[in-house]
Amino acid sequence: MATPSLEPLLALSHDLGREDRRLAILGEGNTSMRLSPETFAVKASGSNLATLSAAGLSACRFRGLLDLLERRAASDTTIEETLLDARVDAAARKPSVEAMFHAWLLTLPGVNFVGHTHPVAVNGVLCSPKAAAFARRRLFPDEIVCCGPASVLVPYTDPGLKLAQAIRRGVETFRRQHGIVPRVILLQNHGLIALGATPAAVLAATLMTVKAAEITLGAAALGGPRYITPADVARIARRQDEHYRQKTLGL
Repeated sequence: MATPSLEPLLALSHDLGREDRRLAILGEGNTSMRLSPETFAVKASGSNLATLSAAGLSACRFRGLLDLLERRAASDTTIEETLLDARVDAAARKPSVEAMFHAWLLTLPGVNFVGHTHPVAVNGVLCSPKAAAFARRRLFPDEIVCCGPASVLVPYTDPGLKLAQAIRRGVETFRRQHGIVPRVILLQNHGLIALGATPAAVLAATLMTVKAAEITLGAAALGGPRYITPADVARIARRQDEHYRQKTLGL
């Protein structure tokens, strides 16, 4: 079987790394793409999303990283060795420490791409007492179309193994409650993760979450946001015309 082209992942990375979008600066953020049932590509540690090239990606095996998630604890040395051992090519650069949560998220149904960024506007909300409401509620129809009826909120957790395990717990709880895979995961005092079958879905969920954050911050100056009712959220999520629009937009 031919190895999939890395161009879709590189294009997504460049879109997320654009300086004018204020989603990630310097080495912030990371992206990943499923390559096969056994492997995935993820941004290497220290790479820049805006200028990412194939040399800044690392192809990794799922198995060792997924096995690590089953451990209650692991030393920094063990985590470092596991990340290096996961590489398909031992000469490739070390994958990001967040490759652990990328590996698990890429095993979810329909998830082929993951984009993790640190948007200024989104972190403005996630570093406030309003983070839970922002994750749970919706402000406008297109937010539902691109980001789903709600987002997962993960309390601040030390990046690495503990964060990957916290993300897994949050997503599993969300799936039990909603019966679907989330499109957006919000990391308190950290940033956001967008999931999707296509790069377009990841980019749309990211940009629409940023728009929702900007509206939230603007509405705070006028007395606070006015959210759509749960009944109206459910109605938008079920509408056939919105499902058609999701399909045509590659979401």
